[in-house]
Amino acid sequence: MTGSAPAVGVADRPGTADAVTDVATAPGPSTAPRGVRRWGLALALIALLAACAASVGIGSRTVPPAQIWQALTDPSVSTIAAEAVRSRVPRTVLGLLVGASLAVSGALMQGITRNPLADPGILGVNAGAAAFVVIGMAYIGLNSAGQYIWLAVAGAALAAAAVWAVGSGGRGRPSPLRLALAGAVMAAVLTSITQAVLLPRAEMLQSFRTWQAGGIEGARFDQMTGVLPFFLVGAVLAVFSGRALNSLALGDEMASGLGLSVGRTRLLVACAAVLLAAASTALAGPIGFVGLIVPHAVRAVVGADNRWVLAWSVVVGPLLLLVADVVGRVVTRPTDIQVGIVMAIIGAPVFIVLVRNRKFAEL
Repeated sequence: MTGSAPAVGVADRPGTADAVTDVATAPGPSTAPRGVRRWGLALALIALLAACAASVGIGSRTVPPAQIWQALTDPSVSTIAAEAVRSRVPRTVLGLLVGASLAVSGALMQGITRNPLADPGILGVNAGAAAFVVIGMAYIGLNSAGQYIWLAVAGAALAAAAVWAVGSGGRGRPSPLRLALAGAVMAAVLTSITQAVLLPRAEMLQSFRTWQAGGIEGARFDQMTGVLPFFLVGAVLAVFSGRALNSLALGDEMASGLGLSVGRTRLLVACAAVLLAAASTALAGPIGFVGLIVPHAVRAVVGADNRWVLAWSVVVGPLLLLVADVVGRVVTRPTDIQVGIVMAIIGAPVFIVLVRNRKFAEL
């Protein structure tokens, strides 16, 4: 998701696309050297491979690296260790998928709003998806991710639109703090609706509590297959977003003057962010703070070029999520703490620091 294609909505007139690219990606004080970005990304990929090995090897039963490799390459091996490794493979794959999607979704939201506090959880997008999923479970009888993904997308989209409308007051672009407050209010309202639907239905309450906390345990490949098209569409849209976000970072007037269709660009990028967040929520529940922490950590290394921010987010997002999941398995072994809880413990202090830091007033 490096965003190497021309900016979305750039007018097809001579020199316009080149002008947008040159201005949006011109070296500046926040731009890291290309070698640092490339070698750093390679190191992050190595760390991600190590996190995948830890994810399939560590749990209530720890499996040595040699046995992990044997279990993955030799189907005839049927030891307890081999079965433990194989049962954790879907969980690891889901962690990769959800971590990358939430991180990219957060980076896209921060880019189109130029709001450093934007995140699918903070802006109420995850809460909107969760509320619609619960309504589908209670009143329509839906019982799998492939069935209620459409409701998750609808809920996420409506929540995002409502937060933007409330945060901006219907006029222009909202400030970062107003948008975050609108998201918090919207999340509270949607969570109350969710609880109101659940309370009279004790048979749903226990299973939903586990899903609501956000977790990747119990992952199954058949559930991922039904939702995969939504991830793919969101990923394709994100690929074409990096250069357009660089243009938006110059300001709406400058971007429009360079030929960018600002409204259409924001709509397409918002669709990518909502699809990725909704698909992740449908599979793993509302996991927060991944989309907040990862883009900020990445920008500290690669600078402000959104093409690199998106590329790094694809790697650093699942790295963070898998490490958090492994930590949740270890601290209360043999039981697990769901990764959504671990991410909340990590992310809440980061959110407070960002709110108090005036340097993050706007991207």
